[in-house]
Amino acid sequence: MSTLRVKKSESWIDVLVYTILTISSLLVLLPLFYIITTSFAPESEYLTRGFFILPNEWTLDGYLYLLTNPGFITAVKNAVIISVVGTLINISLTSLLAYGLSKSWIKGRGIMNFLILFTMLFGGGMIPTYLIVKSLGLIDTYWALWLVMAVAPFYFIVMRSFFRTIPIELEEAGRIDGCSEWRIFWNIYLPLSKAAIATFTLFYFVQNWNLYFPAILYLDDSNKWPLQVFLRQMLIDDDSSAGAGLVQAIEYTPAAKMAAILLTALPLLVVYPFLQKYFNKGMLLGSVKG
Repeated sequence: MSTLRVKKSESWIDVLVYTILTISSLLVLLPLFYIITTSFAPESEYLTRGFFILPNEWTLDGYLYLLTNPGFITAVKNAVIISVVGTLINISLTSLLAYGLSKSWIKGRGIMNFLILFTMLFGGGMIPTYLIVKSLGLIDTYWALWLVMAVAPFYFIVMRSFFRTIPIELEEAGRIDGCSEWRIFWNIYLPLSKAAIATFTLFYFVQNWNLYFPAILYLDDSNKWPLQVFLRQMLIDDDSSAGAGLVQAIEYTPAAKMAAILLTALPLLVVYPFLQKYFNKGMLLGSVKG
């Protein structure tokens, strides 16, 4: 009887858990579904129906508006440049720094590790950072975005811990074969760290692709703004035009906003499946061995 009661209680718990997960999934998927469907709605749907889930008429006006908008095309190019170059800088500096400070024979590594950990707990502040960037002449350049966030302390700590788990015998064998420090790093450590590298590459890419506040803070030229700032500007222009009663000026704005949200998230949805196996493995190794 006790066994049956335990099984019944477990079954009720399973039902409750699956119910909660189903509701949570719907709360996440329904807004996405709403964005997808309304991005294909014509202007008349927004003016006459207000809120709706499925449009009565389907159109590509929102997407055509974006794809023929020079501002959107420029923002896409800027986002690609910022994300690709920034991710290469991030993962290169993080892996090199983690490799160097994972060696016990490096002098002063304790102080350097402490300083990096200190920046994780206490930031330099927005105004001092801005003044440093300005004094270096990096305002209105992409280097202000890349250098300020070049290394994430948490990613560095996890990667350093991962490097420490690689057997020292492999490094010693490489040195016996005459490998330089660079070849040991490039031919031994990096191939064994594909999961960790892929995981943090994905994280850094998402971070760079979603840059918003740093871009507003450091970039004055609107021709250098990434996608997130472009979306913000769309909202501001929409609200300003609506407040002034300029109906003609916002003919495609509602559908265009929804389409812009989808197109902004599309690269992340495309990249993630290719890195998913490394992502799961890398996070598991980092949590167990680190």
